[in-house]
Amino acid sequence: MSYDVTPTTLRGMTHVPPPAEELRLLDAELWQLDARRAQLLHRRAWLVAALQPERPAGPVPPSPVGPSRPEATAPGVQNVLLLLGGVLLTVAAMVFTLVSWGHMGIAGRALVLGAITLAALGAPVLLLKRGLRSTAESVAGLALALTVLDAYAVHQVAFAGTGGAGYTAVAAVLLAGLWAAYGLLPRATELRLPLPATLAAAQLPLLCWAVSATSGPYWITAALLVTAGLDTGVTLRVTTTTVRVLAALGAYGAGAWGALAAGWLSCDAAGPSAAARAAALLLLAAAIALGAARQLPNPAAATGNAMAGGLLLVAAGGGVLRAALPGGWTVPGYLACGVALLAVARVRLPEPVRRGVVRASGAVQAAAVACAVPLVLVALPGPLGWAAEPWSGAPSDARAAVTVHMPWPPYPGQLLLGPMAVAVLALLVRGEARRPWASTGAACLAWVTVMTAPAVLRLPYSAALLLQGAATAAALAGAAFLVLPRTATALALISSVFLTFLSLPSQTATLTVLSVLTALFAAASQRPHLTPVTAPAGLVYAAALACATGAAAGWQAQHTALLVLAVPVAAALLAARLGETRARVPVEATGATAALLAIGLTTAAPQMLALVLALCAVIAAGTAVRSERRPVGYAAAVLFLLATWVRLAAWDVGTVEAYTLPVTVTALCVGVWRRSRDPLASSWTAYGAGLAATLLPSLAAAWNDPHGTRPLLLGSAALLITLLGARHRLQAPLVLGGSVLVLDALHELAPYLAQWAGALPRWVPPALAGLLLLALGATYERRLRDARRVRNLLTNMH
Repeated sequence: MSYDVTPTTLRGMTHVPPPAEELRLLDAELWQLDARRAQLLHRRAWLVAALQPERPAGPVPPSPVGPSRPEATAPGVQNVLLLLGGVLLTVAAMVFTLVSWGHMGIAGRALVLGAITLAALGAPVLLLKRGLRSTAESVAGLALALTVLDAYAVHQVAFAGTGGAGYTAVAAVLLAGLWAAYGLLPRATELRLPLPATLAAAQLPLLCWAVSATSGPYWITAALLVTAGLDTGVTLRVTTTTVRVLAALGAYGAGAWGALAAGWLSCDAAGPSAAARAAALLLLAAAIALGAARQLPNPAAATGNAMAGGLLLVAAGGGVLRAALPGGWTVPGYLACGVALLAVARVRLPEPVRRGVVRASGAVQAAAVACAVPLVLVALPGPLGWAAEPWSGAPSDARAAVTVHMPWPPYPGQLLLGPMAVAVLALLVRGEARRPWASTGAACLAWVTVMTAPAVLRLPYSAALLLQGAATAAALAGAAFLVLPRTATALALISSVFLTFLSLPSQTATLTVLSVLTALFAAASQRPHLTPVTAPAGLVYAAALACATGAAAGWQAQHTALLVLAVPVAAALLAARLGETRARVPVEATGATAALLAIGLTTAAPQMLALVLALCAVIAAGTAVRSERRPVGYAAAVLFLLATWVRLAAWDVGTVEAYTLPVTVTALCVGVWRRSRDPLASSWTAYGAGLAATLLPSLAAAWNDPHGTRPLLLGSAALLITLLGARHRLQAPLVLGGSVLVLDALHELAPYLAQWAGALPRWVPPALAGLLLLALGATYERRLRDARRVRNLLTNMH
């Protein structure tokens, strides 16, 4: 605004100072505002510092979110304090009694102990009246401890000459009676310590009395068992939880020690009298366990106690029989007692008790079978040792046939009674749920018995072969007629293996057994559900028969291979007949394995190896005729090729083309067929491998060939292949033929090039190399220049 305006024009308007004055006024106002702001910020900082609490010099602890939470409850703190107080008072009383006793006379001793004990016994009653139950319990514990110290003090003063065990027995009886009476007082019934303490003291009298009487281990064991019986009665009758738990611990502890001691006495008994006394103890323990099992409300606990009682009964009866019978009849004796338990189980008993008795019988039967395991491990795998000594002569009997490198265990007949008896019992099992398992177990145990019996009975060697062959045939028959098919099939396979090794000592037995096994498994293969297992097994035994026949005829291994090839032929024919079934793949795999065996037998004779490879190729080609086995044709081609190579090597043919041309011809035929079916197939896929199979090895041979025939023929062939590739516009023949042609020509020109290079001055090669590098550099520079021009052109276009 101009300041030359007249007053008339500015009439009624506010006075506006000049710019300099206005700027001065604005600066003054801003300065005042800044000063006021600084004052307010300083005041705010002081207020913040004044409101915050003082912090320690260390790390700042996190501020609590709420009130602190106690880590222990008030009753817990109370009980801990009372327990600690009672313990400290008890320790003080012990120190007073044991250490400071000699500083007082007899009257002072009696008065002090009597006064403290009476006060401690009476204090809980008064505390209960005031409602201080926890304190009363603590003081009652102290009082009970004082009574024990009183008993010790009386022994030291008045009965120092008596035995410790006898005095302990009497003192335990008195203390138990005192504590029981104290716990049954009208006001003391609310205390929880006297009755458990009474029960704890009651554990000692009988044991200490037996020890003090020096009556031997039988009476000590009896004392333990009687104590366990009393604890069992308390457990079953008393309702107080603490007393029941303590009584149960005592019953199981004393009963376990007593039962173990009785069992040890039974095993260590030297005659029928000692065995009878140990049996009486075991019967007592069994009666306690079975009596508890009948009254226990928990079925699981009742079953466990009944099982323990049953085992104790078996130990009692078996111990007596062991002492009465001759040596070796220990296992049958215990097994007889275990079988007798099944008769006990038929008595009307609660179901948990009956179940426990049956389980005890089963455990004894399992132990009897386990005792026969060493015998079985000798009788069944023992003939495996004949693999190192085949056809060395028939042994004298079956036992000599199985003990080639293994010792014969003692008492074999008695040990074999276990599996035999258990197998008979398994056949008597009733119930649809357990019947299949029992039948399987019976079949396995019967098979073990039959396979082991010849060696146990020392039957003739031929009888052992007949018996095991019959077992194999019976197992196959059972599997064929769906009698435990899986179990019977497995048993048949296992027994056939053991029978084969058992027949190895005799040449006639080996051939006969392999022939019979081949026929058996071939016959069993008529059943469709057995074919996947029995057909391959029959082929395996047929291959073994072929090898054994060749060895028996005195043939060399390469000639035996021709006989073994009959197995792959049979496998191929059988697989074609089986069609789309589960047995086809195992049969074909077995046939392929037999073919590999035949090839392995001919590795030392190249000519026979070539023949066997060719025959294997024929078998593979016949298999490839089937539509689902077309890929086997590749294996047939490879086998034919290998047969050709082996035959050429046997004839000492060193020409490379003799080995490669068959491959090339075959591959090119396949390539032509492939191109006829798929015109879009690449020439590299169709002809590349076939052409390279001959061209590349021939080129390598031509470079090392001093003569000119091979390079000339190779160049001619490469020229022809190049022309054919150019005529038909095929990349693979054109590239491969042209490359080989050029390399072959370089090979022919190499001597002349070397001679020409030797005639040149020595400065010519470096000069030529320099010119080449300069040319490459110029070319590279020109390309960079062209790239810059293109980039500039594109930049200008933008």
